[in-house]
Amino acid sequence: MKKDSKSLYYKDYLKLDELLSSQSPRSKELGKEAHDETLFIIVHQVYELWFKLFLHELDFILKLFREKEVDESNIGRGVESLNRILEIQQLSIRQIRLLETMTALNFLEFRDLLFPASGFQSVQFRMIENKLGLDENMRLKYGSSSYKMPLAKPDASEVTKTEKEPSLFKLVEAWLERTPFLEFKNFFFWDQYSEAVNNMLAEDKRHISENPNLSADEKTFHLKEYASTEANFEAILNEDAHHVLVREGHRRLSHKATQAALLIFLYRDHPILHLPFKFLSKLIDLDESLTAWRQQHALLAQRMIGTKIGTGGTTGNVYLSKAAETHKVFTDFANLSTYLIPRSALPDLPENIVKNLGFYYSPESDES
Repeated sequence: MKKDSKSLYYKDYLKLDELLSSQSPRSKELGKEAHDETLFIIVHQVYELWFKLFLHELDFILKLFREKEVDESNIGRGVESLNRILEIQQLSIRQIRLLETMTALNFLEFRDLLFPASGFQSVQFRMIENKLGLDENMRLKYGSSSYKMPLAKPDASEVTKTEKEPSLFKLVEAWLERTPFLEFKNFFFWDQYSEAVNNMLAEDKRHISENPNLSADEKTFHLKEYASTEANFEAILNEDAHHVLVREGHRRLSHKATQAALLIFLYRDHPILHLPFKFLSKLIDLDESLTAWRQQHALLAQRMIGTKIGTGGTTGNVYLSKAAETHKVFTDFANLSTYLIPRSALPDLPENIVKNLGFYYSPESDES
C-alpha cells in the first residue's frame, strides 16, 4: 500500500465537522427545542453506524461462503467477524439504557413531531435481516401490508435487492450439504447415528417398563413422555417426515444440511470440526442477541408510550414483542440440542476417519 505523504488531521480523517453538525432537532426548527430530542437523534444515528459496521462484517462472511469450497482458515475468519457482530449487538442492547434516561413525559415533548418517521424505516436493519435470511413469509405483517410499505421507493428497491441475493442461511445450508464427512467407504454417519438413537431409546423404554420403583400410573406417564421423545427423533431420522416439516414451515434447514450440522455438533472435539462448531454456535448466539435487542426495544416502547400506537403506525410494544419471538433465522441450529446423544453412545469412528478429522481434510486422504 502506497503511503500518502500528505499530512492527515484527526478531525478531517473522521469528517467530524459533518458528523457533529448532523443533529437537527425538529422541535428547535419549530421554535421550542425539547432538550431530550438531541439524545434521541444521536442514539439512533449511532445505531445506524453500528448497522453499517454489522453489514460490513456480514458482507465479508457472505463473500467467504459464496466460494464453492470454504477452507478451514475462512471458517476461522467468519468466526472472527461473527464475534465482532456479537459485540456490536451487545453495544446496541446497552444503548437502550441511555435512551431510558429520558422520561416518558420528556419524550412526549417532541414525539408527535416525528410522525410518520419510525425505526421501521431503517433501510440498513431491513438489509441485515434479509442478508441473514429472514424471509418475508416469516415476518409479522406491517398492518396488512409488506414490511417495505413505510420505505421510500428508492429505499424499498435497495431492500428488495437483498431479498434476491443468497442469504447467510442459504449459503451455510449449501456449505453443510457439501460436507465430506457424512459418507466414507466404511462409515455412513446417518446409519450409525440412527442405530445409536434407536438403541438409546429402546434402553430408556426398558428402564421405564422394568423399573420396580415406579407405580403403574407413573410408568404410564413416563411411557407417554418416551413416546413424545421417540416422535421427536423420528421427525429427524425419517427424511420424508423432515420434508413434511419443512414444507409446513416448522423447519427450514434441509435434511442433508441437518445431518451435517448434527455430525459437527456431536463430533465437535475433533480438531477439523471445532471451527465449524464454533461458527454454527455463533449463529445461534446472533439470533439470541437480536432477540434480546428486540425484547429490550419492546420494553422501552412500553415504558415510553404504553399502549399508544407507535410513530410508524404499529401497535408499539405488542408488535415488537411478537417480532422478538418470530423473527429468528437460525432456530434449526439451536434446536439440534434436542437430538444430541451422550458421548458414550456415539458411534466409534474408524481410525482413518479420526485421522482425517485431526488434520486438514482432502478428498484423497480417505483412500489410504
